[in-house]
Amino acid sequence: MNRVIPGLALALCWLLLLLKGPVILFALVLIAGLFIGAYEFGKMSLSVRSSFALIILAFLTIFPILSSFFVPKIGLTGGLVLAFLLLSFWTLATYKEGFDSFGFLSRCSLGILWVGVLGAHLLLIRQLPEGNYWLLILTGITAGSDSGAYYSGRIFGKNKLSPLISPNKTIEGALGGIVTGMLVALLLAVILLQNVPWILVLLSSIVLGVVGICGDLVESVIKRATGTKDSGTILGGHGGILDRADSILFAAPALYYLLLAVS
Repeated sequence: MNRVIPGLALALCWLLLLLKGPVILFALVLIAGLFIGAYEFGKMSLSVRSSFALIILAFLTIFPILSSFFVPKIGLTGGLVLAFLLLSFWTLATYKEGFDSFGFLSRCSLGILWVGVLGAHLLLIRQLPEGNYWLLILTGITAGSDSGAYYSGRIFGKNKLSPLISPNKTIEGALGGIVTGMLVALLLAVILLQNVPWILVLLSSIVLGVVGICGDLVESVIKRATGTKDSGTILGGHGGILDRADSILFAAPALYYLLLAVS
């Protein structure tokens, strides 16, 4: 129950936010989510354990989405550059003997890019025509792929997908997940979209399924490197924000640029 209840509550809130919530509310919720995700990343990966340092990293991480929403002319790139410059000044100001400043700079940069820049693409999708529906399709693909991979792997799984990174994942499970995500995407597209672009839905479901698996494995690499089981505890039995968003963070930019390419 500690997984079922938070999962249902999270899914319901996400559904209501996309179907009924205005863009400004979505942006505020997403900014808060990325802030928490960045805090989780810092707690996982940085040797600096002070809450102040983790909060600073979290603030830098949301610069790309803040600039994209409030100063569109600057966009993601401007926010990323500003965040990196401030991070560089921070690294230089705190430089001292015996502290791995290069590792600190590298890991913080990864957090800003992974959580901040990739996550900001969710807002960019929301701002597109029918963007809220495409976000629901994206969510359906990632959730369907995750569930499909789990059950397909349990039933048919024999060949390991990446035994050194995630020993429980199998090739059969991954293929089953991609097929499940495709079916969910088609169903949601028929329900939500006024004119269903069948080729785009099929192509995006395959691409996002593969990219989502990559995102999941990347978080597994980070967890193994940092000796972390879950990124956080805010979602109860589901772990932290990053534990639930690892696939969608990677898939969001892929979907956004696919939609731009065909628009």
